[in-house]
Amino acid sequence: MIEDTLGRRPVLARERLFDGRVFDVDAQEFELGGDRIRREVIIHPGAVAVVAVNDADEVMLVHQYRHPAGGTLWELPAGLLDVAGEDPLVSARRELAEETDLAADTWRTLIDISTTGGGSTEIIRIYLATDVHELPEQHAREHEEAEMERRWVPLEEVLEAATRLRLHNATLLAALLALTQLRARGVDAPPADAAFDWHASASS
Repeated sequence: MIEDTLGRRPVLARERLFDGRVFDVDAQEFELGGDRIRREVIIHPGAVAVVAVNDADEVMLVHQYRHPAGGTLWELPAGLLDVAGEDPLVSARRELAEETDLAADTWRTLIDISTTGGGSTEIIRIYLATDVHELPEQHAREHEEAEMERRWVPLEEVLEAATRLRLHNATLLAALLALTQLRARGVDAPPADAAFDWHASASS
């Protein structure tokens, strides 16, 4: 069995290089193999994303402009873990409601991903939400979300787009792999309250 090993090397020195709205940047020094190494690290609060699937086997996607990526991407509903002490599942429920005006009665943990382990502390927990229903009221949206399109897309169409290089969001692509493999293997996704140890380590 292969498994990632949790355990951060002690930080011997730390310098704050940048304070930002979403993330900060530190220079950190640690020891590895007898050498003292200095690396710039993006300090990110982590995030949650949601694969919401309806009875027609369609996935809820949002089409959102992403300035750093240079275009408008199809993505999963998602948001930052930037409320201190908030359970990630609570965050995921809120983000699903705020971005898509949806709620779900059944939740499972689909996959946890380290988006850029060589440079950022960001860990994203992706949930699988089923038994989905519309909320009675729509949320007001602003900034990048103001013109964001939401759409139910058949899972097969999403998979086709992914294999034809028409989708680029890493969180969505990782979630598709996890979902299709779970189905192919006939196993259930982990429970919604599965331990999220990697996020706790990354944010320390």
